[in-house]
Amino acid sequence: MNKYQYKLQGVDYDVEIEDVEGNIAKVTVNGIPFEVEMKQPIKAAPRAKKPVTPPVAPAPAAQPVQQAPAAPAATPGAGKKVTAPLPGTITEVKVAVGQTVKTGDTVIILEAMKMQNNIEAEATGTITSVLVKQGDTVMEGTTLVTIG
Repeated sequence: MNKYQYKLQGVDYDVEIEDVEGNIAKVTVNGIPFEVEMKQPIKAAPRAKKPVTPPVAPAPAAQPVQQAPAAPAATPGAGKKVTAPLPGTITEVKVAVGQTVKTGDTVIILEAMKMQNNIEAEATGTITSVLVKQGDTVMEGTTLVTIG
């Protein structure tokens, strides 16, 4: 895994490249996972293969356990994007990934021209990604969070 630090338009980014297969790179930017498609595959240095361990069969349970059907997992970054309506600085992030929000809930507070602006959820759902942190400077149209 390679770790890099970048500064882009005054914003610091911590980038970890976890895996590259063909032209798809699995990266984490400021703790948020992404799959990045590259125009051309790069030749990676050969890696030692991880040993494959056979699965261990679980011990039989004394009583069958009834489980509720699992809710479908939200894909990180999938869903309705909430964007910055104007350039400014993030003063507060009021949501976290996995949190449920309703239309109109404040998700981010953005300072622009010495005014605090409440950025509200534009849909009801679950936060699938938070792409900014307190202190970040954003431009108009920058995606702040996504709601799945």
